[in-house]
Order: sequence, then C-alpha cells, then structure tokens
Amino acid sequence: MPRPGLVLDVDSSTPPIVFHHGEDFVLEKLPAGRSRVIYPPEPHEGLEDTDAAIRHALEHPLGDSQPLSTLLFSGMKLTICFDDISLPLPPMRKPDVRQRIIEAVLDTAAAAGVDDVEIIAALALHRRMTEDELRHAVGDRVYDAFAPSGRLYNHDAEDPDGMLEIGTTDKGELVEINKRAATSDLIVYVNINLVSMDGGWKSTATGLSGYRSLRHHHNVHTMQHSKSFMDRHASELHHSNWRMGKVLRDGGVKVFQVETTLNNDTFGTSALDTASPLSMLQKREWEWTAKDRATFMAVQAGLKRMPARAKRAAFQSWKAPYAVTSVQAGEVEAVHERTLEQNFAQHLVPVEGQTDVLTMGLPYICPYNVNSVMNPILVMCLGLGYFFNMYRGKPPVREGGVLIMRHPTPWEFHPVHHPSYIDFFEQVLSQTTDPVEVEKYEQAFAEDEWYRHLYRTSYAYHGVHPFYMWYWGSHALQHLGKVVIVGGDPKAVRRLGFAPASTMADALEIASDVVGPAPTITHVHNPPLLMADVT
Repeated sequence: MPRPGLVLDVDSSTPPIVFHHGEDFVLEKLPAGRSRVIYPPEPHEGLEDTDAAIRHALEHPLGDSQPLSTLLFSGMKLTICFDDISLPLPPMRKPDVRQRIIEAVLDTAAAAGVDDVEIIAALALHRRMTEDELRHAVGDRVYDAFAPSGRLYNHDAEDPDGMLEIGTTDKGELVEINKRAATSDLIVYVNINLVSMDGGWKSTATGLSGYRSLRHHHNVHTMQHSKSFMDRHASELHHSNWRMGKVLRDGGVKVFQVETTLNNDTFGTSALDTASPLSMLQKREWEWTAKDRATFMAVQAGLKRMPARAKRAAFQSWKAPYAVTSVQAGEVEAVHERTLEQNFAQHLVPVEGQTDVLTMGLPYICPYNVNSVMNPILVMCLGLGYFFNMYRGKPPVREGGVLIMRHPTPWEFHPVHHPSYIDFFEQVLSQTTDPVEVEKYEQAFAEDEWYRHLYRTSYAYHGVHPFYMWYWGSHALQHLGKVVIVGGDPKAVRRLGFAPASTMADALEIASDVVGPAPTITHVHNPPLLMADVT
C-alpha cells in the first residue's frame, strides 16, 4: 500500500527542503522547532486494465442513467465534449485518458449506427488548442477522422450563432452553453479530475459557456465567498455551477458524464521511470539516496547553465507518468460524488491547526501557461488562487498571516497567448490591485473587439481572462496580512502589490513585522499535489 501523507515537524536534523522555483529548484533550511512540512501521499496504484474499466463504466453507469449503449440510436445527434489543455498538469504521457474514453464512446456509437457526431474541446474562455495539443488529447485516430471535416473543434464562446440561452437560475444567473451541445440528443462529457475543483456540473456549465454566464460566478463576490475551491460544499463557485446544472437538466439538456481520477505520480516513481531526471521530487528529502542527491545537484547545475528559453522548453516538454485510478460514468452528480472520494483519498493529508506563515515553491506550470510563459498575473493566480486553496476545513495559515512564495516572477508575457494580460498588467494593476476596484475595468476588456478577434481566430485567452485570474486570489488576499515573493523580479512583484525578498531569511524577517517574532511556519510540499485537511 502507498504511504499516506505526512506532516513533518522540522528539527535540527531535518535536511534542506526542496522548493520549486519556476524552471528551477532551490533547497531551503526551515527554522527548527517552529516549522512543519506537509508532504503528499505517495501515488496510488493505477487500474490494472484502464480500457476495460472504461468499457465497464460506460455500460454500468451511476445514478439515474441508462448504459451508454442504450442511450445511442441511429439518426441521433451526439456531441462529445472534453476538458481542454488546462488539465492535467503537466500533460500526461500517451495515450491520454481522454483519447481512450473518446475512442470507446465512438466505438459504441458506431455499433449503434450513430452518424452525426461532433467533438468539442470545452475551452470556455481559454485559448484555442493547437493541432498538436488536440492530437495529444484525443489521439491520431480520432483527430484524423474528425478534424479534417470540421467535426473536431474548439468551443467558441464568442460565436454569435454558436451559443444558446437555456434559462436562468433562481438567483437570476443566465445559463448559456454551446448551441451544438445544447441541441444534441446526448452530450457525453469526458473529464479529468486532477484536483477536486474539477468535474461535476462545472464541466458543462463552465466549460461550454461564455462570458454572459461566467460573469455570474467568475467575480470578486463569488471568489471571496468560496472558502476553498477544492471543497465543493464551501465554494460559492460550485454552488453557482450546480444551480446552472439544474437549469440545464430541467431545460432538457441530457448529459452522460464520464469522470476519471489520476494519481499524483508527477515525476516518475515506477520501475519504468528509474531514469527520470526528476524522480527524486516524488520522495521526501531525508529518504534521498546518494544517487538522488547527485542527480539533483547535476540537474541544478545544468539548469544554471541553460538559457531561460531552453529551460522553459525542456520543462514544458515533460509528460507525467500518471496512472488512472478510477473511471465512473452516468448521471452527473452521482458520478462526481464517486470521483471526489477517489480524489480525496489520493490528496488529503490531516493537519492540526494553523500557523503564522505559509510557504510554498511555485513550479513552472499552471492551467494557463501550458506551452507558454508563466507571467506575473499567473504567478499570483497559481499561488493565491490554486495552491492557497488546496485545503479542506480552513487554510493552513491563520487569518492575518503571511504567505511566502518562491518564483522568479519575470516581467514577461506570451504575446500570442496573453495579449490582454499585457494591457491588464500595464493599465489596470498600475492603478489598483484591489479586486473590487479592478472589477470596474472588466467590461471594457470583456467586450473589446480586438481581444474577441484574437480569442476566436488566434490562440489568445479571452480579453476578460486576466481579470478572472486576479479574482481567483480574492479569498487569499482577504485572508492574508501580507504576501512575499522570494527571488522574483522586484518591479514585477511590486506591481502585483506584494513584497519582494532576495532570500527566505529576508522574507521571514518581513513576515515577522506582520505576525511577530519567531513565527510558526507551514510549508506545503507540492507538487506532487496534496490537499491539507485542516482541523
């Protein structure tokens, strides 16, 4: 059995701890006697036969659903939708589980005589996926059979003829999704649950929607009232999506949900990955062998010699050897409950109480810079929006405490992927970093025709997207007394409204001014991903 997660109390014999630092790694010695490190559980075993598990799930659905084969019939309109490139992180090795499921669904549809099939990447307002990215997700067989005829494509939330309004929730939230999907006899949604935030009604109500719907829950008020995006029952974001899901269901939109969970084998632990240059990152530092230590030092030395662009290319090429740990299909809510059980079993680590300071090292990748640049806004989103929210119960850091993150935070943006981010950083954050004040600029970016054009025809995130990334950190900004970034570009860090520090010792000194001398410290040792279950 894989070992569960661990909370280590740091003493004088504890070795230096690995902090991710963008496309690099740093070893930090945390203060003894007042620091603790939360380590993730070891990766769970994968399914013995993933393809067999997929077939079984399709024909033995959960909840109020018939088997997929009985839902399919000749002459029907079938739409298969799947999670886009923002999941999983890093991308998984081939074959991607989305490919396996889509192929199984298509085989079942062909046996039933279904000819009208279209496949949609559920982007919401994310950038369009490239051909290579689509091929990786769905496989060559599916891509070659559907893309040339236009039956495999990216969702376009700004297509005036491609969206359909379904209704409004009892809270007045407008529900609008992709017209092809909404008017199909059946939507088969293919999901990957890397973390517990994903899946459920969030798949269709967010992934197939556009700005008119997203603005109801991607806003400051909703984010501030979501006390962990990873805990659905404490998340107003999820409450809104579930209300929208009810409107979809009551409006006759029929969804057959397929959800999967992956383990957290991000860097390679199996016998097949003994040569992985990053496998030591799956281990706890005091368990490193002499070979692990030598490999880490060699990787560090090599990274120091590499130009920034070469380092980025090397890291972005990494494909994780995740194993699929579960597949479930059928009625949306019943499926999602089973998914969450699997997800929590892999990620939850019991943690007692809160501390004054929370530290974390931010890696090179987040959901919005795959094959791209981690710009300063995404650094904020990853740290305060995602890693800070990797908890259930309450945050590991007390209210008014300090968050210390490590990341180089370069003043750099991908001009194709993030054009509106550049203007947001220059024009909005130069005026205010208060999410409530930032929100006043939202509509102008959301309705800008140039940003719409780039979203629809190029590979740009929607004009409103940087606002959503800023709102994502609203709960953390409300909770924390200060945010410090170690090793970042000082100008970029200050533009974010945070305090720059050259070293961890400097950062802890800054923290002491807020929370008092000799503060207690919690370090979240991820990735691999974990979720603190704080009591």
